[in-house]
Amino acid sequence: MIRLRNVSARAARLLVLSTLALGACRHGGARQTVDIGTYLGGEALLVAAEPVFAQHGMVVSNSALASAAGVEILKQGGNAVDAAVATGFALAVTYPFAGNVGGGGFMNIHLADGRNAAIDYREIAPLAATRDMYVDPATGKLTNKSVIGHLASGVPGAVAGMAEALGRYGSMPLAKVMAPAIRLARDGFLVDSALFRSLRSNRAVSQFAGRDLFYPGGEPLAPGSRLVQAELARTLEIIAAKGPAGFYQGEVAEALVAEMKRGGGIITLEDLRRYKPEWRTPIRSTYRGHTLLTMPPASSGGITMTETMNILEPFAPLPRFGSAGYAHLLTEAFRRAFIDRNEKLGDPAFVRVPMDQLTSKTYAQSLAAEISRTRATPTPAFKTGTEPEHTTHYSVADGKGNVVATTTTLNGGYGSGVWIPKAGFFMNNEMDDFAAQPGAPNMFGLVQGEANAIAPGKRMLSAMSPTIVLDANGKVLLVVGAAGGPRIITTTTQVILNVIEHRMSLADAMRAPRLHHQSLPDTLRYEDGAFSAAVADSLRAMGHALQRTGGLANANGIMRVSGGWIGVREPRSTGGAVGH
Repeated sequence: MIRLRNVSARAARLLVLSTLALGACRHGGARQTVDIGTYLGGEALLVAAEPVFAQHGMVVSNSALASAAGVEILKQGGNAVDAAVATGFALAVTYPFAGNVGGGGFMNIHLADGRNAAIDYREIAPLAATRDMYVDPATGKLTNKSVIGHLASGVPGAVAGMAEALGRYGSMPLAKVMAPAIRLARDGFLVDSALFRSLRSNRAVSQFAGRDLFYPGGEPLAPGSRLVQAELARTLEIIAAKGPAGFYQGEVAEALVAEMKRGGGIITLEDLRRYKPEWRTPIRSTYRGHTLLTMPPASSGGITMTETMNILEPFAPLPRFGSAGYAHLLTEAFRRAFIDRNEKLGDPAFVRVPMDQLTSKTYAQSLAAEISRTRATPTPAFKTGTEPEHTTHYSVADGKGNVVATTTTLNGGYGSGVWIPKAGFFMNNEMDDFAAQPGAPNMFGLVQGEANAIAPGKRMLSAMSPTIVLDANGKVLLVVGAAGGPRIITTTTQVILNVIEHRMSLADAMRAPRLHHQSLPDTLRYEDGAFSAAVADSLRAMGHALQRTGGLANANGIMRVSGGWIGVREPRSTGGAVGH
């Protein structure tokens, strides 16, 4: 990362435009994409995709400005939880594509004294929700009302969850950690190419109330223009002063409910009043002497990752990266874990989740014994009668060894597209993460069962997988997670395997081509370069159906190294690793 201090707005705009014209720069002999924006007080940040080392602390997110907001708090003496909350609120300002106060997420915390905690602030179905609310009664087919518009939103949990985490494990008051986000909203920041591209490719949101702010004159905000969000700044100031009550009660809540009523949504003041985040016990599993701390339900990520790695462990050491043998074993492990995920997981307050079975090494060994080394196993028909990729993950580490992995989402890009006038934020479309019609594929091809059917007050199943890995001595090794719907699970697993099994640096582990299998559709998707043409032919001969694709997911990670931390943002996307 390169900092250019005392840069005027005009000069920063010229830098943005010239950077867009160049498209990339040379750094260390390798071609690197560059993001550029202005941080608080006229400071320009040029953020390349190379690894960043820092001795005292690190924040990695999909917004360099949000990462810098977290580091500002670390420099003021805050701990990793303080910085994580600061980053989360800043993402709501600088990364409206997925950062939010109108959505939810999961936070996984490991403290230097050995304590572990996980908080679930997933959205919940409104009290007026019904099992078949998205099924057209005339045709029996699913509508798109769970994806776009006012009916698509669950009750938001982000504000309550971040405030609860800060209150229990942070060291600073809410107003102090929110100060960077408030300044970014009030004073504005320069639009970069990433925000411009996301607005250009998500024009559906321009039909809602936020169009005048994000699409002035009917066109997306131009790179280099300044985005000032006065209404959002006001909302953040109210939350900073009143805590969660400033969001779930009073004028912000009333503005949210008024917009819901206007557009046919069903979230009420009572829904907002009732919302509470849930503290969970992290799933603790092992792989080849390392400890994984992962999220339990209502996230499916921790169980599915644990089951996958438990299936793979008897085969260790695994075949060479890029080989047909490796791709085959990984695919067969994912297939079996996703079959269980899609049939058995849901909100533990509503369904009995067989966690002991699904995280058991004995059970995984029985599944591993079914795997042929030479033949694919077709996924069986689903036993009942894609989540969107527009999530964002950030990782935080402080100088004392406290770390936080957080994944947060609106679900689709800009969520449901619904903008709350007078409050200045987008609402989620998380209701699509339910099995709106059990046994039928959702918008990303996931076929899920009754365990994840819609019910009032229920948390929809998630693939979010914020994960912390400890080494054989119990010290933090990795803080990692991803965005990408069900591909979150497979990507996070592969980054961890690349480090532990294939001895890659974090930068190489993040850059390495990825593959994905989610049981149904029964297709092995793979990025360019994942394996050679000869390997692809071998996999087809084994019975795998292959589909080449672009980038599968968006990960952000931190690795502990001698003397400090290495941060790497997703090389396929934008963002920034910022340390001090």
